[in-house]
Amino acid sequence: MLMIVGVLQIELEIPEAQSLKDKRRVIKSLKDRIANGHNVSIAEVGALDKHQRSILGIAMVANDKAYVEGGLSKIVDLVRMVPQANLLDYQIELL
Repeated sequence: MLMIVGVLQIELEIPEAQSLKDKRRVIKSLKDRIANGHNVSIAEVGALDKHQRSILGIAMVANDKAYVEGGLSKIVDLVRMVPQANLLDYQIELL
């Protein structure tokens, strides 16, 4: 049985956030949009104490490499469209 695990790491800037509460509101909304629209697991994994930065980790599992890669790429495109956050960097890794 073939199992493909895709991991996407996204680094974001939230320029309007003046506090951790502002950042949490933006990140929670983004995480909910991603989780509801895609079959993935998502968590904030870095820059937890910085109010204008966030690093999200997203994981997807399937039996088709192209499906996983395409799904994670769609998430990157979605994040690019969010006006409250700027995509600084991302990495996709397939295991």
